[in-house]
Amino acid sequence: APCSCMSFNPETRRLSIGLDNGTISEFILSEDYNKMTLVKSYQAHQSRVIMILFVLEMEWVLSTGQDKHFTWHCSESGQRLGGYRTNAGACGLQFDVETRHVFVGDHSGQVTILKLEQESCSLVTTFKGHTGGVTALCWDPIQRVLFSGSSDHSIIMWDIGGRKGTAIELQGHNDKVQSLSYAHHTRQLISCGADGGIVVWNMDVERQETPEWLDSDSCQKCDQPFFWNFKQMWDSKKIGLRQHHCRKCGKAVCGKCSSKRSSIPLMGFEFEVRVCDSCHESITDEERAPTATFHDSKHNIVHVHFDATRGWLLTSGTDKVIKVGKLCSNSC
Repeated sequence: APCSCMSFNPETRRLSIGLDNGTISEFILSEDYNKMTLVKSYQAHQSRVIMILFVLEMEWVLSTGQDKHFTWHCSESGQRLGGYRTNAGACGLQFDVETRHVFVGDHSGQVTILKLEQESCSLVTTFKGHTGGVTALCWDPIQRVLFSGSSDHSIIMWDIGGRKGTAIELQGHNDKVQSLSYAHHTRQLISCGADGGIVVWNMDVERQETPEWLDSDSCQKCDQPFFWNFKQMWDSKKIGLRQHHCRKCGKAVCGKCSSKRSSIPLMGFEFEVRVCDSCHESITDEERAPTATFHDSKHNIVHVHFDATRGWLLTSGTDKVIKVGKLCSNSC
């Protein structure tokens, strides 16, 4: 059957290939990489395999499929150890070796955290912050932070290790986020999108959560009624206005009181967004300093891989081209 995904472990030269028919075929590559020997096959899914992870420390093969199932197998015996059904087809998969937690992102926009044992799994929690499906996951085991990219063009940084429920939004793409990678030594997140953009985020800065949007029947700046507030419109003999929200303070405001735009990089807004007039005046030039660099790959990126040993960034696109770039501290 056609190949749909693969995972390679250079230490063991083990190549796991997912197929469109749900099978995972495992090969061992020769030392000179001129020969590959089929070792075993797993009937992991009922339909196309979406993602594969080989965990050498556990001798596990983790996978997700179009059948809405996450499964894991013993790579030594080939035995299926367990599975879990997700809400939708999963397209993001990460694993933390220390705690045996697996993170599964699906097309509904939900991320599911499971605790894996040798032959069982338990649901830890689920969380959802995207308005579109999750398209990519990236796990930082040192800072214990999970990054999720989505078709809604955004990235969310989930602070798992901080145990405070902090979620930071990053807005830097004009199309869906296709792939994520993380450079641990420089604390840089690399995101690639269908718009061809490569964004290198500096995660070594103290970022702020975006505020929750407040509810109000009238502008919280000038007290003008919004168009659904019939009583105040009648009493004040004023026409109702459309409601907007300031991205910095979260207040409900009218268009007149939020006529300005500004970038707020520490809140993840690298592009200019709507802010109320008072917040616009309070934002300093230092606060508008970008925390990310932007690069045009000039192709629709499907996948990105960062080679930390060489500092190389590899992208593959729908144009059948693989490109290699050099990632340094402030550019790539």
